[in-house]
Amino acid sequence: MKKLFNNIQTLRSWRYSVVILCCLSLFFTAATLAPKGEKIRIGFIPLTDCAPIVMAKELGLFAKYGVDVEVTKEASWASVRDKILTGELQGAHCLYTMPLSVYTGVGGKAGSEMYVAMMLSNNGQAITLSKDFCGLVGYKQFAKVNASVNTVKQKKEVTFAMTFPGGTHDLWLRYWMGATGIDQKKVGIITIPPPQMVANMKVDNMEGYCVGEPWGGVAAAQNIGFTHVATQDIWQHHPEKAFVVNKEFATGRKEDMKKVMKAILEACQWLDVPANRKKAAAILAKPYYVNAPLAVIEARLLGSSDLGCELGVQKYKDDYMMFYRGGNTNLPRKSHAIWAMAQYVRFGYLTTPPDYAGIADKLILDDVYREVAKSMNVPIPDDDMKPFTIKLDNVTFDPNKPAESLKLYKPVAFK
Repeated sequence: MKKLFNNIQTLRSWRYSVVILCCLSLFFTAATLAPKGEKIRIGFIPLTDCAPIVMAKELGLFAKYGVDVEVTKEASWASVRDKILTGELQGAHCLYTMPLSVYTGVGGKAGSEMYVAMMLSNNGQAITLSKDFCGLVGYKQFAKVNASVNTVKQKKEVTFAMTFPGGTHDLWLRYWMGATGIDQKKVGIITIPPPQMVANMKVDNMEGYCVGEPWGGVAAAQNIGFTHVATQDIWQHHPEKAFVVNKEFATGRKEDMKKVMKAILEACQWLDVPANRKKAAAILAKPYYVNAPLAVIEARLLGSSDLGCELGVQKYKDDYMMFYRGGNTNLPRKSHAIWAMAQYVRFGYLTTPPDYAGIADKLILDDVYREVAKSMNVPIPDDDMKPFTIKLDNVTFDPNKPAESLKLYKPVAFK
C-alpha cells in the first residue's frame, strides 16, 4: 500500500511539473512574440489612403513584427509636420512631397529634416468643382476649363483649395491649372485641411479643391460639387502618400523602423487583394478613422466613382487607388522627389533651383526600403531616375535634367 501511495505521489508530481513547464513555455513564447521596446506613435489624416497604417494596426501586423504601435488621428498636415519634427510622432501617413516642401522652406522651416521611408499609395485623389461649374465643364473636359473659370469669375471671385503648400494636392491642382490655361495670378488658392473641404465648399468658401478620397466622393454624394478629374487621369499611377519618419527614428531606432515598414508593406499587399477592400472600407468608415459614409469609401476604393452633377459613374479598372501594385507602388523614388522640387521652381515657390540630387539623396530612404523589400521577397522596380511622361499634358520629365525638363512647360506664376 505504501509503495502504491508513493507511486501516486510521484505521478502527481510529474503532472504538476508538466503543467508548470507548459505554462512557462507559453509565457516565454508570448514574451518572444509580444512587442518590445518603447511605444511608436504613427499619425494619419482621415483619408482613404491612410489604409495601410490603419490596416497594419487592425490586422495585428505591427504586433506580428514585434513593435508596439499607436496610431493617432491628426487634424491637419501642418500638425503632422510639427509633431514629426518635435518627436511627438515617430512617423506618419503623409504627403510624399511634404519632406521636400519643408526642407526647401516652401511648407516649413528650411533645413528641417523628415524622411520618406516608403510609399503607401498611388492614384485616388480628385479635383472637385462646385455646382457653379455644372453645365460649363464636365468630367475630363479640359479644353473647357479656362472658359468656364472666366464665366464663373463674371459672377464671383474664384478660389481653389489644396491641403498643404508644396504638398501633392497643391501640385496636382497647380499642374492642372497650368495645363488647362488658368491664370494662377487671377484666382485664389487657399489651404484647407482634408476633412474640412466639404464643409467649406458647402458654405461657398471656394469653387474647387484638390484632396484625397473620400472627400471628393462626399461632395458629389451631397450634391454640392462634382468630380471633374481624378488625379490618375492627370498622371497615371502617380506617387501619393508615403510613410514619413523623423531623424531620430530613422537613425536611432532604425531596426524598429524596418519592422514597422514590414508591417505596413504586408498591409499594402493585403489591401490590393480585391476581396479585402470591402472589409477595409468598413473599418476606415468608423468615427475614429476616416468618419465618412461607408458607401462612398467603398465605391471609390473599388474603383467606382459617382461623379455628381448628373455626369454618371466612372469605372476605373487598374488605375484606381493602389497600395502595392505588384511591388511597384512602395519604392520611394528619387526621381519623383526631383520632379516635385522642379515644380516648386516652376510655380515660383523657389526662386533658385535647389540641390535636386543632394536633397533627394538625403531625404529618400530608398536603400532602407530595398533592404526591407528584399527580406520579404517583394519585387523592386528598376525605373528610378528614368524619364517618365505625365498623361495630362504629355510632357516627359527627365530627373537627370530637371532644368531642361522645365523648359518644356509653358511659363506660369502665382501670387
